[in-house]
Amino acid sequence: MGADTPEGGFSGIGGMETPFDLGDGFRRFADHVPLMMWRTDDSGRSSYHNECWLQFTGRLLADEIGDGWRQGLHPDDFTRHAEIVAKAFESRLPFTVEFRLRRHDGAYRWLLDTGRPLEENGVFHGYLGSCFDITDRKNAEEHAEHALLEKETLLAEIYHRVRNNLQVMVSLIGLYGRAAPEACRGSFDALGQRVRAIALVQQHLHEAPHIASIDLRDYLRRLASGLGQLRRAGRISVGIEGEGTSLVEPRTANALGMIVAEIVAECLDATNETVTCGIVIRIDAGVGAPVRLAIISGSGEAAVEGREGVPKLGPRLIAAYAAQAEIAVSGTATAADPLLLQLPEARAYVPPSLPPALR
Repeated sequence: MGADTPEGGFSGIGGMETPFDLGDGFRRFADHVPLMMWRTDDSGRSSYHNECWLQFTGRLLADEIGDGWRQGLHPDDFTRHAEIVAKAFESRLPFTVEFRLRRHDGAYRWLLDTGRPLEENGVFHGYLGSCFDITDRKNAEEHAEHALLEKETLLAEIYHRVRNNLQVMVSLIGLYGRAAPEACRGSFDALGQRVRAIALVQQHLHEAPHIASIDLRDYLRRLASGLGQLRRAGRISVGIEGEGTSLVEPRTANALGMIVAEIVAECLDATNETVTCGIVIRIDAGVGAPVRLAIISGSGEAAVEGREGVPKLGPRLIAAYAAQAEIAVSGTATAADPLLLQLPEARAYVPPSLPPALR
């Protein structure tokens, strides 16, 4: 349609009359536009609907004029639509509203209605608007909401079963540990503590606000707090430092959680029960750069030899967890040689409908 005039009205279209008087030129233009269009007078009553609108409703223009078109409004949308439009008319501001309108075949279709006030030289002439059929989009949104609800329900059920299974494993490990020879009990105890840490990692993944993309800094803070209470409460200090944050995939967050849990376990295994174990995780998440983490673990005191019968598997476990999520890893988590982790780039979403050659 025509461009805005300095006063806020519309100029003519190729010498046509302005839309304020709806001359024959504008009507011919509007009736050829493949878009539902409407016009009201300054009191808000309908004064015009174009040919596309009439084809949609299957009604005559005389039937739509005034408030006649409202007969096609879905009963559940009538009040909401009237309130939004009345508020816009009162302030003479543009408005957008979604509503259902009965089509010529009796089916209700969702429309996105956009209206804008017509003013010329400070005189208000009513509203001019257009409607898009957005039924397919609304159906897709509803389907996505149902799918998300089903997914969340399934995840909750899976988490519940995993948690129960891990609890059974911890109980079994404890039973076998108490029945094992004295020299083996330390290994059973360490294994049970690591299984509890795994359960804690799964819990915090499940509790993430958005499981598909997890806020890295928030996740590590919550996990660190939980690990601090899991074993030797009050003797573990995990600090999160650095600039920026990042959204990571569940597989990356899971691997990071397992790595942090293992570093905590290693630090506790290497220090006396009365010593505070301090761990610092520094996040480097610059814009456009790979996300990197540096982890330093230690107590500032001499390490103990380690518990008898407990193998030192930390480096091997950390390497395995990192490999699962394609995380590049190096270092030993000491002050002189921090554990350095570089996260993989987030994978772009590929619609399943695309052929393999275009993926």
